[in-house]
Amino acid sequence: MATHDRLYIGGEWTAPAGTGVLEVVGPHDGRTVGWAPDGTPADIDRAVGAARRAFDTGPWPRTSPAERAAALGRLAGAYGRRTEEAAALITAEMGSPLAFSRLAQAPLAHAVLDYYAGLAGQVEWSAVRPGMLGPVHVEREPAGVAAAIVPWNVPHFLIAAKVAPALLAGCTVVVKPAPETALDPYLLAEAAEEAGLPPGVLNIVAGGRGAGEHLVSHPDVDHVAFTGSTAAGRRIGALCGERLKGCSLELGGKSAAVLLDDVDLDAYLGMLPLTAVLNNGEACIAQARVLAPRSRYDEVVEAVTERMAALRVGDPADPETEVGPLVSQRQRERVEGYIALGAEEGARITTGGGRPAGGGRDQGFYVEPTVFADAANGMRIAREEIFGPVVVVVPYDGEGPHGDDEAVRLADDSEYGLAGSVWTADPERGMAVARRVRAGTFGVNAYNIDVNTPFGGRKASGVGSEFGPEGLEEYLRWKSIVTLG
Repeated sequence: MATHDRLYIGGEWTAPAGTGVLEVVGPHDGRTVGWAPDGTPADIDRAVGAARRAFDTGPWPRTSPAERAAALGRLAGAYGRRTEEAAALITAEMGSPLAFSRLAQAPLAHAVLDYYAGLAGQVEWSAVRPGMLGPVHVEREPAGVAAAIVPWNVPHFLIAAKVAPALLAGCTVVVKPAPETALDPYLLAEAAEEAGLPPGVLNIVAGGRGAGEHLVSHPDVDHVAFTGSTAAGRRIGALCGERLKGCSLELGGKSAAVLLDDVDLDAYLGMLPLTAVLNNGEACIAQARVLAPRSRYDEVVEAVTERMAALRVGDPADPETEVGPLVSQRQRERVEGYIALGAEEGARITTGGGRPAGGGRDQGFYVEPTVFADAANGMRIAREEIFGPVVVVVPYDGEGPHGDDEAVRLADDSEYGLAGSVWTADPERGMAVARRVRAGTFGVNAYNIDVNTPFGGRKASGVGSEFGPEGLEEYLRWKSIVTLG
């Protein structure tokens, strides 16, 4: 059991301002995994103050990109030695299957840190352009103090997605993790200590919504990077707009997997656990809205139902588990509410719909992998983010180019535009569909997030990009210096 009574602020382990405690409850059996201080607005003030001093008077923004990259490389190395510990802890905290934690939760966080450590030499940090009065020096400089607010579903990956480019840019950072995963950030703080980051460059204060809003509104924060719900993103965007500070928002999704009439179902089904229900379905990129041609609809429903019913549901610490528990009782109730709503809307449950019994799952927050057939794209279960192991199969009409047009129309008939995929025997046809759908990332007969390419959404799925050189740009500002003659 992990017990913490300090916060990482200004390069030191400091006592919290308040007495509140965050109890992290394991979703497999409801037992306590550990405790951490519940950060207060006063703690946020101290963390922002430390970051402000480190930016205004400390060495970090004034070091060269190569020096910052070297420090980031040390951070990546220190974290890399903790990936197995991080994977196990995240699984205990929020129920991600250990196989997924070992595949993605920790290794992808390490990959992001490592990627940005190696990017510095590929960036044009300054240039000279001819101007009307003389040469103009165009330079990139850090945005300032950055706030990184992350959810509980992939905590280290999303922290790294913000911290790594911000540090390379020369920003200082305050991280506000979610209460549900308040323990794992301590591993990152320990890695930062080992890497020798200057005091105040990285500060971590876990807390609830009040702490997060105080951080967003703080006058000494220059940029806010947020991953979470669209509703919260709208609130954060409004607060940043009122204060004229930069923000990057990675929000919700209801992504579509578009199955064309020539789809190889076996190929699609082989990837289904990592597209439709990855991380127990608690993923913004989950392609849990399956669009199937009416000519093959019954075949698709039967195949998807069989594959979902066969998923191994159980203890997330078991490496053989494919679907673990949801993060909390509240999240399970939310998912169960959508399952009941789908039945009320007239969709047909072909597998799942309840809670799995036996196998030690009775004490945890489990929901059976569930499939809805006979669903229409206008139903709420097809339009709203459920965030659980629930797949909705929607038919579309037409074959060939006409069918592709209808499939694209339905894929875009959503307030979201985050991710998606298309499955076909003809890669060129798939590429044509991928280019037409309004989504920030898309796959042809596959789906993946690549740390060296931009990731972001359209419409209600967000503003800005993470990963790749484009992710670094979020934390940089342009300056032009005019000279005479």
